[in-house]
Amino acid sequence: MALISSNGYAHVRLTVTDIERSKTFYDELFGWPKAIDSSASVDEPGVTEDPEQFYGGVVYQTPQGTLFGLRPVGATTFDSTTTGLDHVSFTVDSRDDLVAAAAAFDEAGIRHGEVIDLTDAGLAILSFQDPDDINIELTAPLA
Repeated sequence: MALISSNGYAHVRLTVTDIERSKTFYDELFGWPKAIDSSASVDEPGVTEDPEQFYGGVVYQTPQGTLFGLRPVGATTFDSTTTGLDHVSFTVDSRDDLVAAAAAFDEAGIRHGEVIDLTDAGLAILSFQDPDDINIELTAPLA
């Protein structure tokens, strides 16, 4: 028996080195509405240490109702081989949406991998990196 009963995760927050650069990237990538944006005060004393000011970051509302945040306190770029986050994956409706995303990335100059079918898992993936080299993935069901 599980120790807790959870319906899933409520939010994910990534630590980034440049909040404006990351905001621009994710605004253009997903176009999600901002639930909270404290980035205008990021340079004020104490803001990056204050959870009540969301560390001078931004929080997006995803279509699923979960939250996706950016926290501007990173000092180095991302390394997926260090203990912690390996990647973040977001869903799209179909494999065709992955192909369309790859074409949109080409037009926008965003480097990305190929669409890969993981048949045993029943999904396809498209991987790319954000401005801090954080591994981001789009997934779609194969069926």
